[in-house]
Amino acid sequence: MIGSGPAGEKGAAQAAYFGKRVVLVERAPHLGGAGVNTGTIPSKTLRESALYFSGLAQRGLYGRDYTLRDDLTVQDFLYREQEVVRALREVIRRNIERHRIELVHGEASLRDPHTVRVLLAAGGERELAGDVILVATGSVPNRPRDIPFEDPRVFDSDTILEMQRLPKTMAIVGAGVIGCEYATMFTALGIRVTLVDGRDRLLSFLDGEVSERLRARMEDLGVQMRLGEGLGRVETRPEAVTLHMKRGQPVVVDAVLFAAGRLGATAGLGLERLGVAVSDRGHVAVNEHFQSAVPNVYAAGDVIGFPALAATSMEQARVAMCHAFDLKYKTRVAQTLPMAVYTIPEVATIGETEESAKDKGIDYCVGRSAYSQNPRGQIRGDLGGQIKLVFRADDRALLGVHIIGDAASELVHIGMMVMSFGGGIDAFIDAVFNYPTLSDAYKYAAYDGLGNLARRRTG
Repeated sequence: MIGSGPAGEKGAAQAAYFGKRVVLVERAPHLGGAGVNTGTIPSKTLRESALYFSGLAQRGLYGRDYTLRDDLTVQDFLYREQEVVRALREVIRRNIERHRIELVHGEASLRDPHTVRVLLAAGGERELAGDVILVATGSVPNRPRDIPFEDPRVFDSDTILEMQRLPKTMAIVGAGVIGCEYATMFTALGIRVTLVDGRDRLLSFLDGEVSERLRARMEDLGVQMRLGEGLGRVETRPEAVTLHMKRGQPVVVDAVLFAAGRLGATAGLGLERLGVAVSDRGHVAVNEHFQSAVPNVYAAGDVIGFPALAATSMEQARVAMCHAFDLKYKTRVAQTLPMAVYTIPEVATIGETEESAKDKGIDYCVGRSAYSQNPRGQIRGDLGGQIKLVFRADDRALLGVHIIGDAASELVHIGMMVMSFGGGIDAFIDAVFNYPTLSDAYKYAAYDGLGNLARRRTG
């Protein structure tokens, strides 16, 4: 196994659980890959820190106005993130020890389909031979050559965790998942954030209505949007960083975060030499079993590209190892995958959007339920949240769930399970939910859907 991120760790544990002898190679000094050290876990922890220090989640709830501490330092902001990362590194280390997986620190490359050469971190080298190789090296930030990353005020999605002070103003280039998440958390901390992207809408994979709701909520929070505007060049001067736009006024800020996607971390592995296809973005081509063109070489996680989610990466690696060793245990990754965006507010989605249903010619209908009409939504003070259901008109089968608001990343799994069993919106009407809960909004979204369906049939 090459790489100890979500895919590498879980793939190694899966093989070891069934009695295989496993060696895990990691080039970084710490276990966990980007998921634990620079990406998923740090950014989500920083979101909670931003909510805590800003008091944003409590504003207006208790008859007082919470404001940001004037003396907040970057050390305050990063403290909890660092503690969580340390704890999860230890969890991974113990999991590796429990499964009796041998850990080797060093830089790996493939000499042939069964041999991995490791330049050891401690010096020297070692050759490892195995029946199966899993490439789980993850991804690295895309760093365009014309961007002055050598300037300490210019960050990517990895180096942002190394900033030494909180700026007063910041530009974020790239309105994808990473860009939107950081835009909201830094805005919550009182930083004036400008979000720049050449595309004219946020997160095109979202249902269009939800995307527009998120945009409105982000603007209400204070994020300044410069969508549909391409970046020209970046100028660094002692007093500021200036983003010259292809049209419109330049953006002058104290710091810039470039979140322009990530590339598969395959440089130096020697995959092409073995006949393993690698795209120009560094992604390994695999089949439905996560098997490359070289039958005993598998790949999983960010290194194979979309969807590049930690949860999906773990399952891909498990499926790969079950196939490699013919374990008859787990044969596929679920066909419909949930996705969460940890912005403020959260967004979560699974299945068909209105747009995709239209494109596929599905006769569909929708039902909505607002958090403002939900007692728990009122208690929590989230009056802008919404659950939206997309269902087939003829049999009311649930096709998609789209949520914006508190706990969206948790709530989406209720709809996911109904979809996985082929259920319909009647499942929510028949169910009894605890009261008051946000989950109860599913029932009223289903009732709204039935009403919309009836009105459509009679109108």
